[in-house]
Amino acid sequence: MSSALIIDGHPDARSLTADLARRYAGAHGDARIIALRDLEFDPSLRFGYRERMQLEPDLIDAKRALAEAANVVVFTPLWWGSVPALLKGFFDRALLPQQEYRYTKLGLPEGLLPARNGRLFLLADTPWFLTPFTGLPAQTHVARGTLRFCGVRSVRTTRMLGVKDASPERITSWLERAESLGRRDGLRDRANGAGGAQAIAADAASSSVVATS
Repeated sequence: MSSALIIDGHPDARSLTADLARRYAGAHGDARIIALRDLEFDPSLRFGYRERMQLEPDLIDAKRALAEAANVVVFTPLWWGSVPALLKGFFDRALLPQQEYRYTKLGLPEGLLPARNGRLFLLADTPWFLTPFTGLPAQTHVARGTLRFCGVRSVRTTRMLGVKDASPERITSWLERAESLGRRDGLRDRANGAGGAQAIAADAASSSVVATS
C-alpha cells in the first residue's frame, strides 16, 4: 500500500488540476493517484440510503485504498460553487455509513477513515479579492463536511485562485508549490509509517456493519 492516496477529481487529464496531482505524487515518493475519470462507476446514489447499490470493482478498490491511507489528498476545481459532479458522485458512492463513518448512540458523527492527515488543493477562476463576497463553499464541503467528517484528523487547504487569468509564471509557481508540499508530506508520511493506519482500519472494519445504501 501507499502511505498517501491522491484523488484527482477533474474529468480532464489535460487540466492544471491533474498536472498538480501528478507533481505532488511524483515528489511524495510513496503516493497512489486515483483519477476518478478513469474509474467505471455510477456516480448517482440512485436510492439514497434506503436501498443498497452494488459496488463496482473500481469503487471497491478505491475504498480499500482509503481504508489503508495515512494521508488523503484531494485535487479539485471549483465549479458553480461546488466540486465537479464526478467528485461529488464518488463521495456519494464510496463514503458509506458504517464503513467510512457512523453515528454514536447520542447521534454524533464518528469518522472511520484512519488517515491522520489530509490536504485539499482547490482551484478556481474566481480572483482572490472576490472570495469575501462569493465565499469558497467547496472548501467547507470537502475539507470539513467530507474528509474530517469521515475521520481525517487534520486537513489543510491550498487555494489557487484566478486560474483563468494566471500568468505562466504564476502557474509554474503553483506546480512548484504542489511539488514542495508533496516532498514535505512524503518525508512525514514515511517517517510515521503506515502501520498505525492499518491497525485503525482493521479495527474500524471489524466493528462495521453492512451499509444501508
